[in-house]
Amino acid sequence: MAAIQVLVVAKEPVPGRVKTRLCPPLDPVEAARVAEAALADTLDAVARCGADRRILVLDGRPGSWLSPGFEVVPQAPGPLGARLAAAWRHAGGPAVQLGMDTPQVTPSLLDDALDLLTGDGGRADRALLGPAEDGGWWALGLRRWRRGVFDGVPMSTAHTAARQADRLRSLGLAVTPLPVLRDIDTAADAVAVAAAVPGSRTAGVVRSVLAGAGLR
Repeated sequence: MAAIQVLVVAKEPVPGRVKTRLCPPLDPVEAARVAEAALADTLDAVARCGADRRILVLDGRPGSWLSPGFEVVPQAPGPLGARLAAAWRHAGGPAVQLGMDTPQVTPSLLDDALDLLTGDGGRADRALLGPAEDGGWWALGLRRWRRGVFDGVPMSTAHTAARQADRLRSLGLAVTPLPVLRDIDTAADAVAVAAAVPGSRTAGVVRSVLAGAGLR
């Protein structure tokens, strides 16, 4: 069997370029601190799961937040769908892809997803999709890359996950849902995710910056 992979698609946590919807109540530096913590927690979970290969598809440069054992490749230019497609062409499959917005992800959750993806003899027609509470999705799993997976799928809308599932089925794939998680987009999201994983880096940073903003 081909190497089982996890892809993380992320931005370097530079102030003014990440988590801008946290501003206000946070300032750009504080928002970038939340983004860096979320990315570090995500990469730590991926580093501790059972994947054979771990790939960070990065817009920017690696920093001290990067866990060992990752292959780092640059993101392609263009809209999000094109960048995701390029990342998948690099990986091929089987793989599970996620972003940096759900630091509550755990190694066991990822291992469960990888088991689902490769179970039943590794059915080529299986896809995984992890919906997000806001209507997007936080994870996508494929046995192998297929052209057109993201064609016609609107990104960052309340209907993205539903449209993505429809697109996968139109390609003849059977879609297995993963647990619903909450993205960190707004301050309310950050508070909720911090409460769900109180011992995480993300929770510590969220508590610190919101207390500094008078919004504990």
